[in-house]
Amino acid sequence: FVDAPLEVVEQRDPKGLYKKAKLGEIKEFTGVSAPYEQPSSPELHIKTDKSSIEESIKILVNYLKEKNYIANTL
Repeated sequence: FVDAPLEVVEQRDPKGLYKKAKLGEIKEFTGVSAPYEQPSSPELHIKTDKSSIEESIKILVNYLKEKNYIANTL
C-alpha cells in the first residue's frame, strides 16, 4: 500500500479536504473523523514521505515485474 503520515498528506492536499474535515465541514473523513486501519501485512509498502516519485514508481514497477503482473521488458 502507499503510505504517508497524515501531516504530509495534509500538505499535499490540493483541494483542502483535510482542512475542511478538521473544521468539521466534512463528516466521517478517513484519517481525521473516521478511523483508518493500515493493512496488517501488505505485500508492498511504499512510504512516499521517504522516497521520491521516481523511487516510488521504481519500487512499484519492480514489484509488478517480480510477481509477473507486467513483462520484464518494460
